[in-house]
Amino acid sequence: MAMINEAVVLQASSLQGDLALPAQARGLVLFAHGSGSSRLSERNRWVARALQRHGLATLLFDLLTLDEARDRRKVFDIALLGQRVQEALRWARQREDLSGLPLCLFGASTGAAAALVAAADRPQDIAAVVSRGGRPDLAPEHLTRVQAPTLLIVGGDDEDVLDLNRWALRQLRCTKRLEVVPGATHLFEEPGALESVAALAADWFLKHLPHRPGV
Repeated sequence: MAMINEAVVLQASSLQGDLALPAQARGLVLFAHGSGSSRLSERNRWVARALQRHGLATLLFDLLTLDEARDRRKVFDIALLGQRVQEALRWARQREDLSGLPLCLFGASTGAAAALVAAADRPQDIAAVVSRGGRPDLAPEHLTRVQAPTLLIVGGDDEDVLDLNRWALRQLRCTKRLEVVPGATHLFEEPGALESVAALAADWFLKHLPHRPGV
């Protein structure tokens, strides 16, 4: 599959990003990483490569600058992180080669809360959301306003986060589902766990993407 890989900068905040754009892409998935991580998160990059094989473009980007990332208050500032996800959405809409693609969000840990904030505030822009080991409970006032179909993926042995996701699932009013990966812990480091995440995410995104003639 022909693929364009490009390092990009989101102009307003100078955030760094990595764009992968397959030929005849079916949609664009923006990744929001968790606290203490960045666009270089190996787990998210692994999932991104799997999604690319399904014809999905991916954008992994830093939610904070290097200076901001040293401030632990900003690392857990869900409102700020949600604004940065929205900045990435605006950036994608302004690029001619991306502007026609349906947009999806993939969030991990605290990044899942940021993704849900953006989905609630920009319902017209988001086709689907997937959370991996996420903390949707950190965006409680936004959950009822999310309209995009939302999939919550949690490890079966990540018991505290699983309870928080069950609570969040009850708050969501959109098309929703909770998938539990048996035997997986928070980071999905167990054999086959991340493969399960990628397969579930790809199926969810492809199921909920709007039809694009000729693609």
